[in-house]
Amino acid sequence: MLEWFSYEVYGSVTWFNLVIAVLIFLVALVIGKVLSVQLRRSLKEKMSRENLDILSKIINYGILLIAIIWIMPTIGIEPSGLMVAGGIVALAIGFASQSIIGNLISGLFLMGERPVKIGDLINISDELGIVEDIHIISTTIRTLDGNFVRIPNETVFTSIITNYTSNPVRRFDYKVGISYADDAELAVKVIKNVINDHPLALINPAPQVFVEELGDNSVDILVRVWSPSTEWYGVKMELLWKIKAELDTAGIEIPFPQRVLWFGAEKGEEG
Repeated sequence: MLEWFSYEVYGSVTWFNLVIAVLIFLVALVIGKVLSVQLRRSLKEKMSRENLDILSKIINYGILLIAIIWIMPTIGIEPSGLMVAGGIVALAIGFASQSIIGNLISGLFLMGERPVKIGDLINISDELGIVEDIHIISTTIRTLDGNFVRIPNETVFTSIITNYTSNPVRRFDYKVGISYADDAELAVKVIKNVINDHPLALINPAPQVFVEELGDNSVDILVRVWSPSTEWYGVKMELLWKIKAELDTAGIEIPFPQRVLWFGAEKGEEG
């Protein structure tokens, strides 16, 4: 009696096959849930909640789809015809949406590699701005003048990216020209004192102040200062004005461009 119950054919499918199919589906459900949980735990600090939900659903449903295709022959359904029809449809959709698929795949790689993250100041495709959000299909940045720019992830992934805040410190440079009549050694000392007095000018890496060039109109002093990346712009603007003010106080002139014109000797002065 038990043997008959186990192998009785329902159409062309036995009860045993149905039990196997159900077990395979349940195992796929468990695997999908476990992978989704592990994915959320490992990427919760790297991705936004919205993108993480989408990615976990893709993986979960993908596992279920594979399980369904696998158990079709077990329950008497031949998947070859469905796969041919589905392949044709998928091919048509693929040609119509290949850019979307490219952006999707690039988005997944970006989330894994993480060359940029939300809050970074970056330059990409000649767009300078702060990363506002990283979606599955595109990345949004806010330019320094307040505009929001949406960049496809495929462009982000294949472009050269300059990230100004991934390194905790950043350097800025000045070229300060002083008059040839002024004391260059004193000017260097004044500039160093201004830098040392600023709380956000870093000691390590150390600042550099030295005469770089004897120009046409001035002695050019090169100033290199390191500061925290998050404070870089404010420190640069503040120090520039303080250096100018302290040089004025010390009586050191920052000259205008000058030209000396010589017309030759007068005729009466010849001989």
